[in-house]
Amino acid sequence: MTDLFDKDKEFFEVDESSRPLAERLRPKSLDEIIGQTHLLGQKGSLRRMIAGNHLNSLILWGPTGTGKTTIARLLAHEVDYELVQISAIFSGVADLKKCFEKAKQERLQGKKTLLFVDEIHRFNRAQQDSFLPVMEDGTLVLVGATTQNPSFELNSALLSRAQVLSLKPLNENELEQILKRAEQELNKDLPLDKSARQSLISMADGDARALLNMVEDIFAASIKNEILDAKTLQNLVQRRAPIYDKGQDEHYNLISALHKSVRGSDPDAALYYFTRMINAGEDPMFLARRLIRMASEDIGLADPNALPQAIAGRDAYQMLGTPEGELSLAQVVIYLALAPKSNAAYVAFKSAKRLAKQTGSPMPPKVILNAPTKLMKDEKYGESYIYDHDTPEGFSGQDYFPEKVGRQKFYSPIERGFERDLKKRLDYFATIRSKNNENR
Repeated sequence: MTDLFDKDKEFFEVDESSRPLAERLRPKSLDEIIGQTHLLGQKGSLRRMIAGNHLNSLILWGPTGTGKTTIARLLAHEVDYELVQISAIFSGVADLKKCFEKAKQERLQGKKTLLFVDEIHRFNRAQQDSFLPVMEDGTLVLVGATTQNPSFELNSALLSRAQVLSLKPLNENELEQILKRAEQELNKDLPLDKSARQSLISMADGDARALLNMVEDIFAASIKNEILDAKTLQNLVQRRAPIYDKGQDEHYNLISALHKSVRGSDPDAALYYFTRMINAGEDPMFLARRLIRMASEDIGLADPNALPQAIAGRDAYQMLGTPEGELSLAQVVIYLALAPKSNAAYVAFKSAKRLAKQTGSPMPPKVILNAPTKLMKDEKYGESYIYDHDTPEGFSGQDYFPEKVGRQKFYSPIERGFERDLKKRLDYFATIRSKNNENR
């Protein structure tokens, strides 16, 4: 078999041109990596580690196509560590044990091991915990790669032993550099006009691998001497699906952006994020629930109609479904963004909850309690209670808090929207209460 292989070596060798373009252009040194200058620049944290010829365990967190795998491989080479690479998608406990045992053997021979785990967030909690002993005793250095927020997906114990480095999507200039490298590798220019080239970069969405895959698609489908414009390009390669996982990081990022855009009274930005989530397949009922929450948390009584509007939008969507009902939710987004804002009710509710938890269960004043039995009447339940409707102002100003707690103030309306009127009422009641207390 060995002789046969040697005789027909050229037959068994992989043709370089048949490898995916992204693999052919994979950097062979850290200096060749485009982007991530905050990590790989002269003052970057990775450069400092390399200069000290020592690596800490790392979690490389970033979107697809930003260089996580490449960086991990090249780090091992730069500091002369033995590289062991696995994917959490295809590996289990038995595979991890083999990796740990191999690292221990290498350590006995004076060699250091870098274990690179792709998609590390796919490991369950118990599997993640298995890394802790070998990280602590120096058996290996762990470098994990993930597209998901480590705060949500990785054990706190693992995170406490590893430094999280965030990788950024590549910007337009960096993607343009990659396009030029691809053209040099293929020894031909992309058949795109200026607008199509810009459109291609935009469709890549900061993902170098996606960009190079689309480059291959363009060359495979283009006709000789044809120059594509932006519209023809989009029809050719189709539009990439947004990077979105309804249960993961991008989901939380976009709902946060939508909420803050509504709170910041920017209907255009709010509609943009709402539409992105809808286009990515988000459950419209999730968005409806969040809009109802925004109506109470950020608008409250500054516009009492905000909550009914949000509920009506939800009901309209339930009646019409997708896509007709999406317009009703979009209408709510605009309404809430333009409504006067107040978190006074939200703050008051939180303050009341906190005090109620701290004070326990003190008895309300007997004066405001009913006395349905003779014993309770004898104990002076309800005695001296003033029926508010019997007063000229319809307000008695009695103290309804437990004596142990004393009078508290939670709700402080602001001078915006309908809460201006509520503030006048509270001030009016405060004046009467003060006057009545002086006369008692």
